Amino acid sequence: MTNLTDQQKGSLLAFVAVMFITPDSLFIRLSNIDTWGLVFYRGLIPFLTVFFGMLFIYKLNFFKILFTSGYHGIIYVATFSITNITFVVSIQNTNVANTLIMIATAPMLSAILGTIFLKETPDRKTWISIIVTFVAIFYIFFDSLKFGNFYGDILGFITAIGLAVGAITIRSAKSKNLVPAAVVGKLFVATFALFFIESFTLIEKDLIIVPLMCILCVAIPFVLVTIAPRFIPAAEVNLFFLLETIIGPVWVWLIIKEQPSIETLQGGAVILVTIAIHSFLKLRKS
Repeated sequence: MTNLTDQQKGSLLAFVAVMFITPDSLFIRLSNIDTWGLVFYRGLIPFLTVFFGMLFIYKLNFFKILFTSGYHGIIYVATFSITNITFVVSIQNTNVANTLIMIATAPMLSAILGTIFLKETPDRKTWISIIVTFVAIFYIFFDSLKFGNFYGDILGFITAIGLAVGAITIRSAKSKNLVPAAVVGKLFVATFALFFIESFTLIEKDLIIVPLMCILCVAIPFVLVTIAPRFIPAAEVNLFFLLETIIGPVWVWLIIKEQPSIETLQGGAVILVTIAIHSFLKLRKS
């Protein structure tokens, strides 16, 4: 990693993170645990995994890093916790398509916030990529997009805002390690879920699926995505995460034979090609 440019480091971290996230929807479909039980374990297991991992690496310096993150750490704890919760509640209160369309605005919001607060105006290639991918997302879910619950739609948009603010916060604190703040955020998520959880019991295949999902699809990606914006603009990091929209259904198709729609395949191809071209041009420039 020391021989790579910042553009290469950030792009690699964001890409690897989204590759770990892509089977997430498959694991969720395979699990039988109730929603808030899933939220609880998706907070608790990543918290314990990364917390003890960082204690092993940094020892008591973990707490020093946490407390010296200052207001950036506080903001990131808040946004990280909120987005983890609002995403689930949004899905519960509106159509999935509505939530995903709202979240697809995150790269655009990151670009706007980055321009205002960090004076990092995205170049023309990034703006074009953001617009093209957003249109592709809208195309994929147009048929299933319905007039959903206003409350759920708003929470979906809040999730997008939280993702953008979180990425901008990391970008503005490039010299600080905010992974400990994300760890605390996961603890807050698990604590909040305690007020709504119906059962803590994991039975049969959930004993394997839930811990595996929480480590591979939650713990590892959240560490990588917390580091990535230190090297590339927040809008570019969030752009990578639109790949999950197309690759996730492919996992479901391969494992449980739930075939994606033709719109998903067509729109997904546009997203893949757009991000590939954008990344190639940015990496060549770097």
